[in-house]
Amino acid sequence: MKKLSARRRHPLAAVVVLLLALAATGGLYAAFAPAGKAQADETAQSLAIDEGKKLYTVGCASCHGTGGQGTTDGPSLVGVGSAAVDFQVGTGRMPAQQPGAQVPKKPVIYTQAEIDQLAAYVASLGAGPITPTEKQVDPAGADTAKGGELFRNNCAQCHNFTGKGGALTNGKYAPDLEGVSPKHIYEAMQTGPQSMPSFPDTTMPEQEKKDIIAYIKSVNGDETASPGGLALGGLGPVSEGLFAWIFGLGALVATAVWVAAHTAKAKKS
Repeated sequence: MKKLSARRRHPLAAVVVLLLALAATGGLYAAFAPAGKAQADETAQSLAIDEGKKLYTVGCASCHGTGGQGTTDGPSLVGVGSAAVDFQVGTGRMPAQQPGAQVPKKPVIYTQAEIDQLAAYVASLGAGPITPTEKQVDPAGADTAKGGELFRNNCAQCHNFTGKGGALTNGKYAPDLEGVSPKHIYEAMQTGPQSMPSFPDTTMPEQEKKDIIAYIKSVNGDETASPGGLALGGLGPVSEGLFAWIFGLGALVATAVWVAAHTAKAKKS
């Protein structure tokens, strides 16, 4: 009887065995699932690159070269990264219609899926700035006041204090930032398109970019108040006062000259 009682299993033994089996199954999943997911992601990326290469051959190779090395009609794309492609193609600047001092923004001819494929192919030519995620460009919770300070110190000399844009040299210009998506503003800061300098994360961290985006959206949003008067680029009361002084005083001087001239003619007659 003692031997039988010694061999009898504990009531919790079955539960322990079941837990061990589940743990083993979980361990196997943890060991094999990530590898399978990584392989699937790699396959999807390879397909995107292949499709992007086809689009590139048709729409871009004539100017940028068959391998993105560049030609006399277009710069090299090696190392520009996916962010540059997403910005240039996503704003309609590329493909360019004709050469000029600056490529203007125009209607987009590619779908976002096609843009992603083009970006994947160009990114495969050499490491460069990566297309930002929605979280990276979301201005929620950003410091708008700090963004205004950063914008005035780094951007206002070309884009105006409220992002209205302005003329540059040799027929170039800084575009109006009203209505530009946060993603494209972020990518422009990353890549420095055309005459614009680039602001990589080593120079301007991600949070500061988000602060600038928040400021631009604040001063150009639908709820932004403009309390009367001419906007004059949003430069404020000093510019409006100077405008009134120059043109108002000029009008008074012109009126005084006209009156004096007609008075002299009246006396002579």
